[in-house]
Amino acid sequence: MKVLKRIILILVVLMIFIGTGLMTYGYAFYKQTIAKVPIDTKVREIRNDYTYVKSEDLPEIYLKSVVAVEDKRFYKHGAIDILGIGRAFFTNLKSKALKEGGSTITQQVAKNMYYIEEDNPIKRKLAEMFTASALERKYSKKDILEIYVNIIYFGDGYYGIKEATNGYLHKEPKDMNLSEITMMVGVPNAPSAYAPTANKNLCKKRQKKVISTITQEKLITEEEAKNIDNSFIDSI
Repeated sequence: MKVLKRIILILVVLMIFIGTGLMTYGYAFYKQTIAKVPIDTKVREIRNDYTYVKSEDLPEIYLKSVVAVEDKRFYKHGAIDILGIGRAFFTNLKSKALKEGGSTITQQVAKNMYYIEEDNPIKRKLAEMFTASALERKYSKKDILEIYVNIIYFGDGYYGIKEATNGYLHKEPKDMNLSEITMMVGVPNAPSAYAPTANKNLCKKRQKKVISTITQEKLITEEEAKNIDNSFIDSI
């Protein structure tokens, strides 16, 4: 019994030591990164881009649907969602596949702002967490969501909702209808698969998943869900 307790104690100490080392490593990379381009500077550059669209110029149902699909506890948790990470871990373990990610919208903003080209996943994820925490200290949830939809990749070379709607739909974001919104919400999860120019069948399946999610979240009614059309995807 004493031997078992000693082994457990050694393992706990080892885990603490490794965890502390990793966090120090990630923090150092984060500090190095924002020293080159501070967060405020980066955000200002994003907002000054001619394609940037403010929340007020986006359909409310689009923004609510993005949250429902990508990070439904967005307004309840901080930069990191511990419950979300746990849920994703057990879902992936059960399915023996990477079906869910535990990243919050804020973490995805951090990744797209700074670490999209970083190949080391551990290094990237740790720095991403520190950056996400800094973002939430500096900006509101509304600001972060607004930045998110303006920098995420939609496939076909389109970054941000304006480029995507201009390119795929030949219209401005504010003019999207519900059918188009449900397609657009689904694409960023895996643009190489779900972009309408990549695979129309997968794009439609992803749209159905989005419709199911936002219906369950009561953002739209069952009747509205039934009337959503996907035939326009064939002509993109």
